[in-house]
Amino acid sequence: MTPVADLKAFSRELEQLVGTAHYKRHEPLGQYTTFQIGGPADFFVEARSVSTLVDSVAIARRYEIPFFLLGVGANILVGDAGYRGLVIRNCADKIEINVANSTVFAESGAIVYPDLINACVEHRLSGLEHFVGIPSTVGGALWQNLHFLSPPPERSRTVFIEEVLDEAEILREDGSRTTVGVDFFNFGYDYSTLHDTRDIVLSATFRLRPEEQSRLTEIMDANLEWRSTRHPPLDSEPSAGSIFKKIEGIGAGRLIDAAGLKGVSVGGAQITHRHANILINRGGAKATDVVALINHIREVVLEHSGYSLEPEISMVGEFLPVPSNVVIHRG
Repeated sequence: MTPVADLKAFSRELEQLVGTAHYKRHEPLGQYTTFQIGGPADFFVEARSVSTLVDSVAIARRYEIPFFLLGVGANILVGDAGYRGLVIRNCADKIEINVANSTVFAESGAIVYPDLINACVEHRLSGLEHFVGIPSTVGGALWQNLHFLSPPPERSRTVFIEEVLDEAEILREDGSRTTVGVDFFNFGYDYSTLHDTRDIVLSATFRLRPEEQSRLTEIMDANLEWRSTRHPPLDSEPSAGSIFKKIEGIGAGRLIDAAGLKGVSVGGAQITHRHANILINRGGAKATDVVALINHIREVVLEHSGYSLEPEISMVGEFLPVPSNVVIHRG
């Protein structure tokens, strides 16, 4: 356990680094996640520049304080007991467009949509418009190799952000900064090498191509319409995105739907009728509700189909025990 004196010094350094407006103690994390669920972080800072992000990480490592880097808070579930350590909210969001060579530079805290995509479309650059409507920062996009279906009407394949990544600057565990190419990430479906290392993306440069603005808008409108019929709106039905990993050729959502689980709920957490692989916060949901519902889904699907579902979302922080008297409500 870190000595109290060291914690005080750690706290003092963070506050001096980011200022009182961007430093908090015991900050509830739910408000910073798309699920709107989560207890407090012991320490919380907003890093509004790459240098502040680097310095925040360096301070945490020097004091040996656990830290978690937070973007838009999608694809995660924060435990009801919160996070014992430092949560760094990445707000480094500078974007620079180079029309002459069709590239765009973005810091890792830049929001992919609307900020980055709209900037590219405004300059008639194509390559990122496929990912419209997906909540993610640039850093998060590289972490998970952001992807979506290719444009209609064919929808013939999946388009990945690795296809337009030129290079990225990363912060290594030893504190050094280096620029790497796309091969460094060893991208896969919902995977990059960042899952297995403590490297942190600081910025990325994407190589795009010129395109008529009308075509870019057409693709964006079609993708937003497609998502609206399958994904609940985050402002009224908070969610973390797909809960379970993809099962090739079958689909986790189909297995859950076939087991008759759409609409099933525990507490404030419910399987949405829009998409069986998405759980929503109907209001006041706790992490224990979500975990209990995940456990129930896995048990029923295994019994019904023989397939074992694996959660895709990241579990962050400390979780309270799921009560033994959980009540399952049928939709």
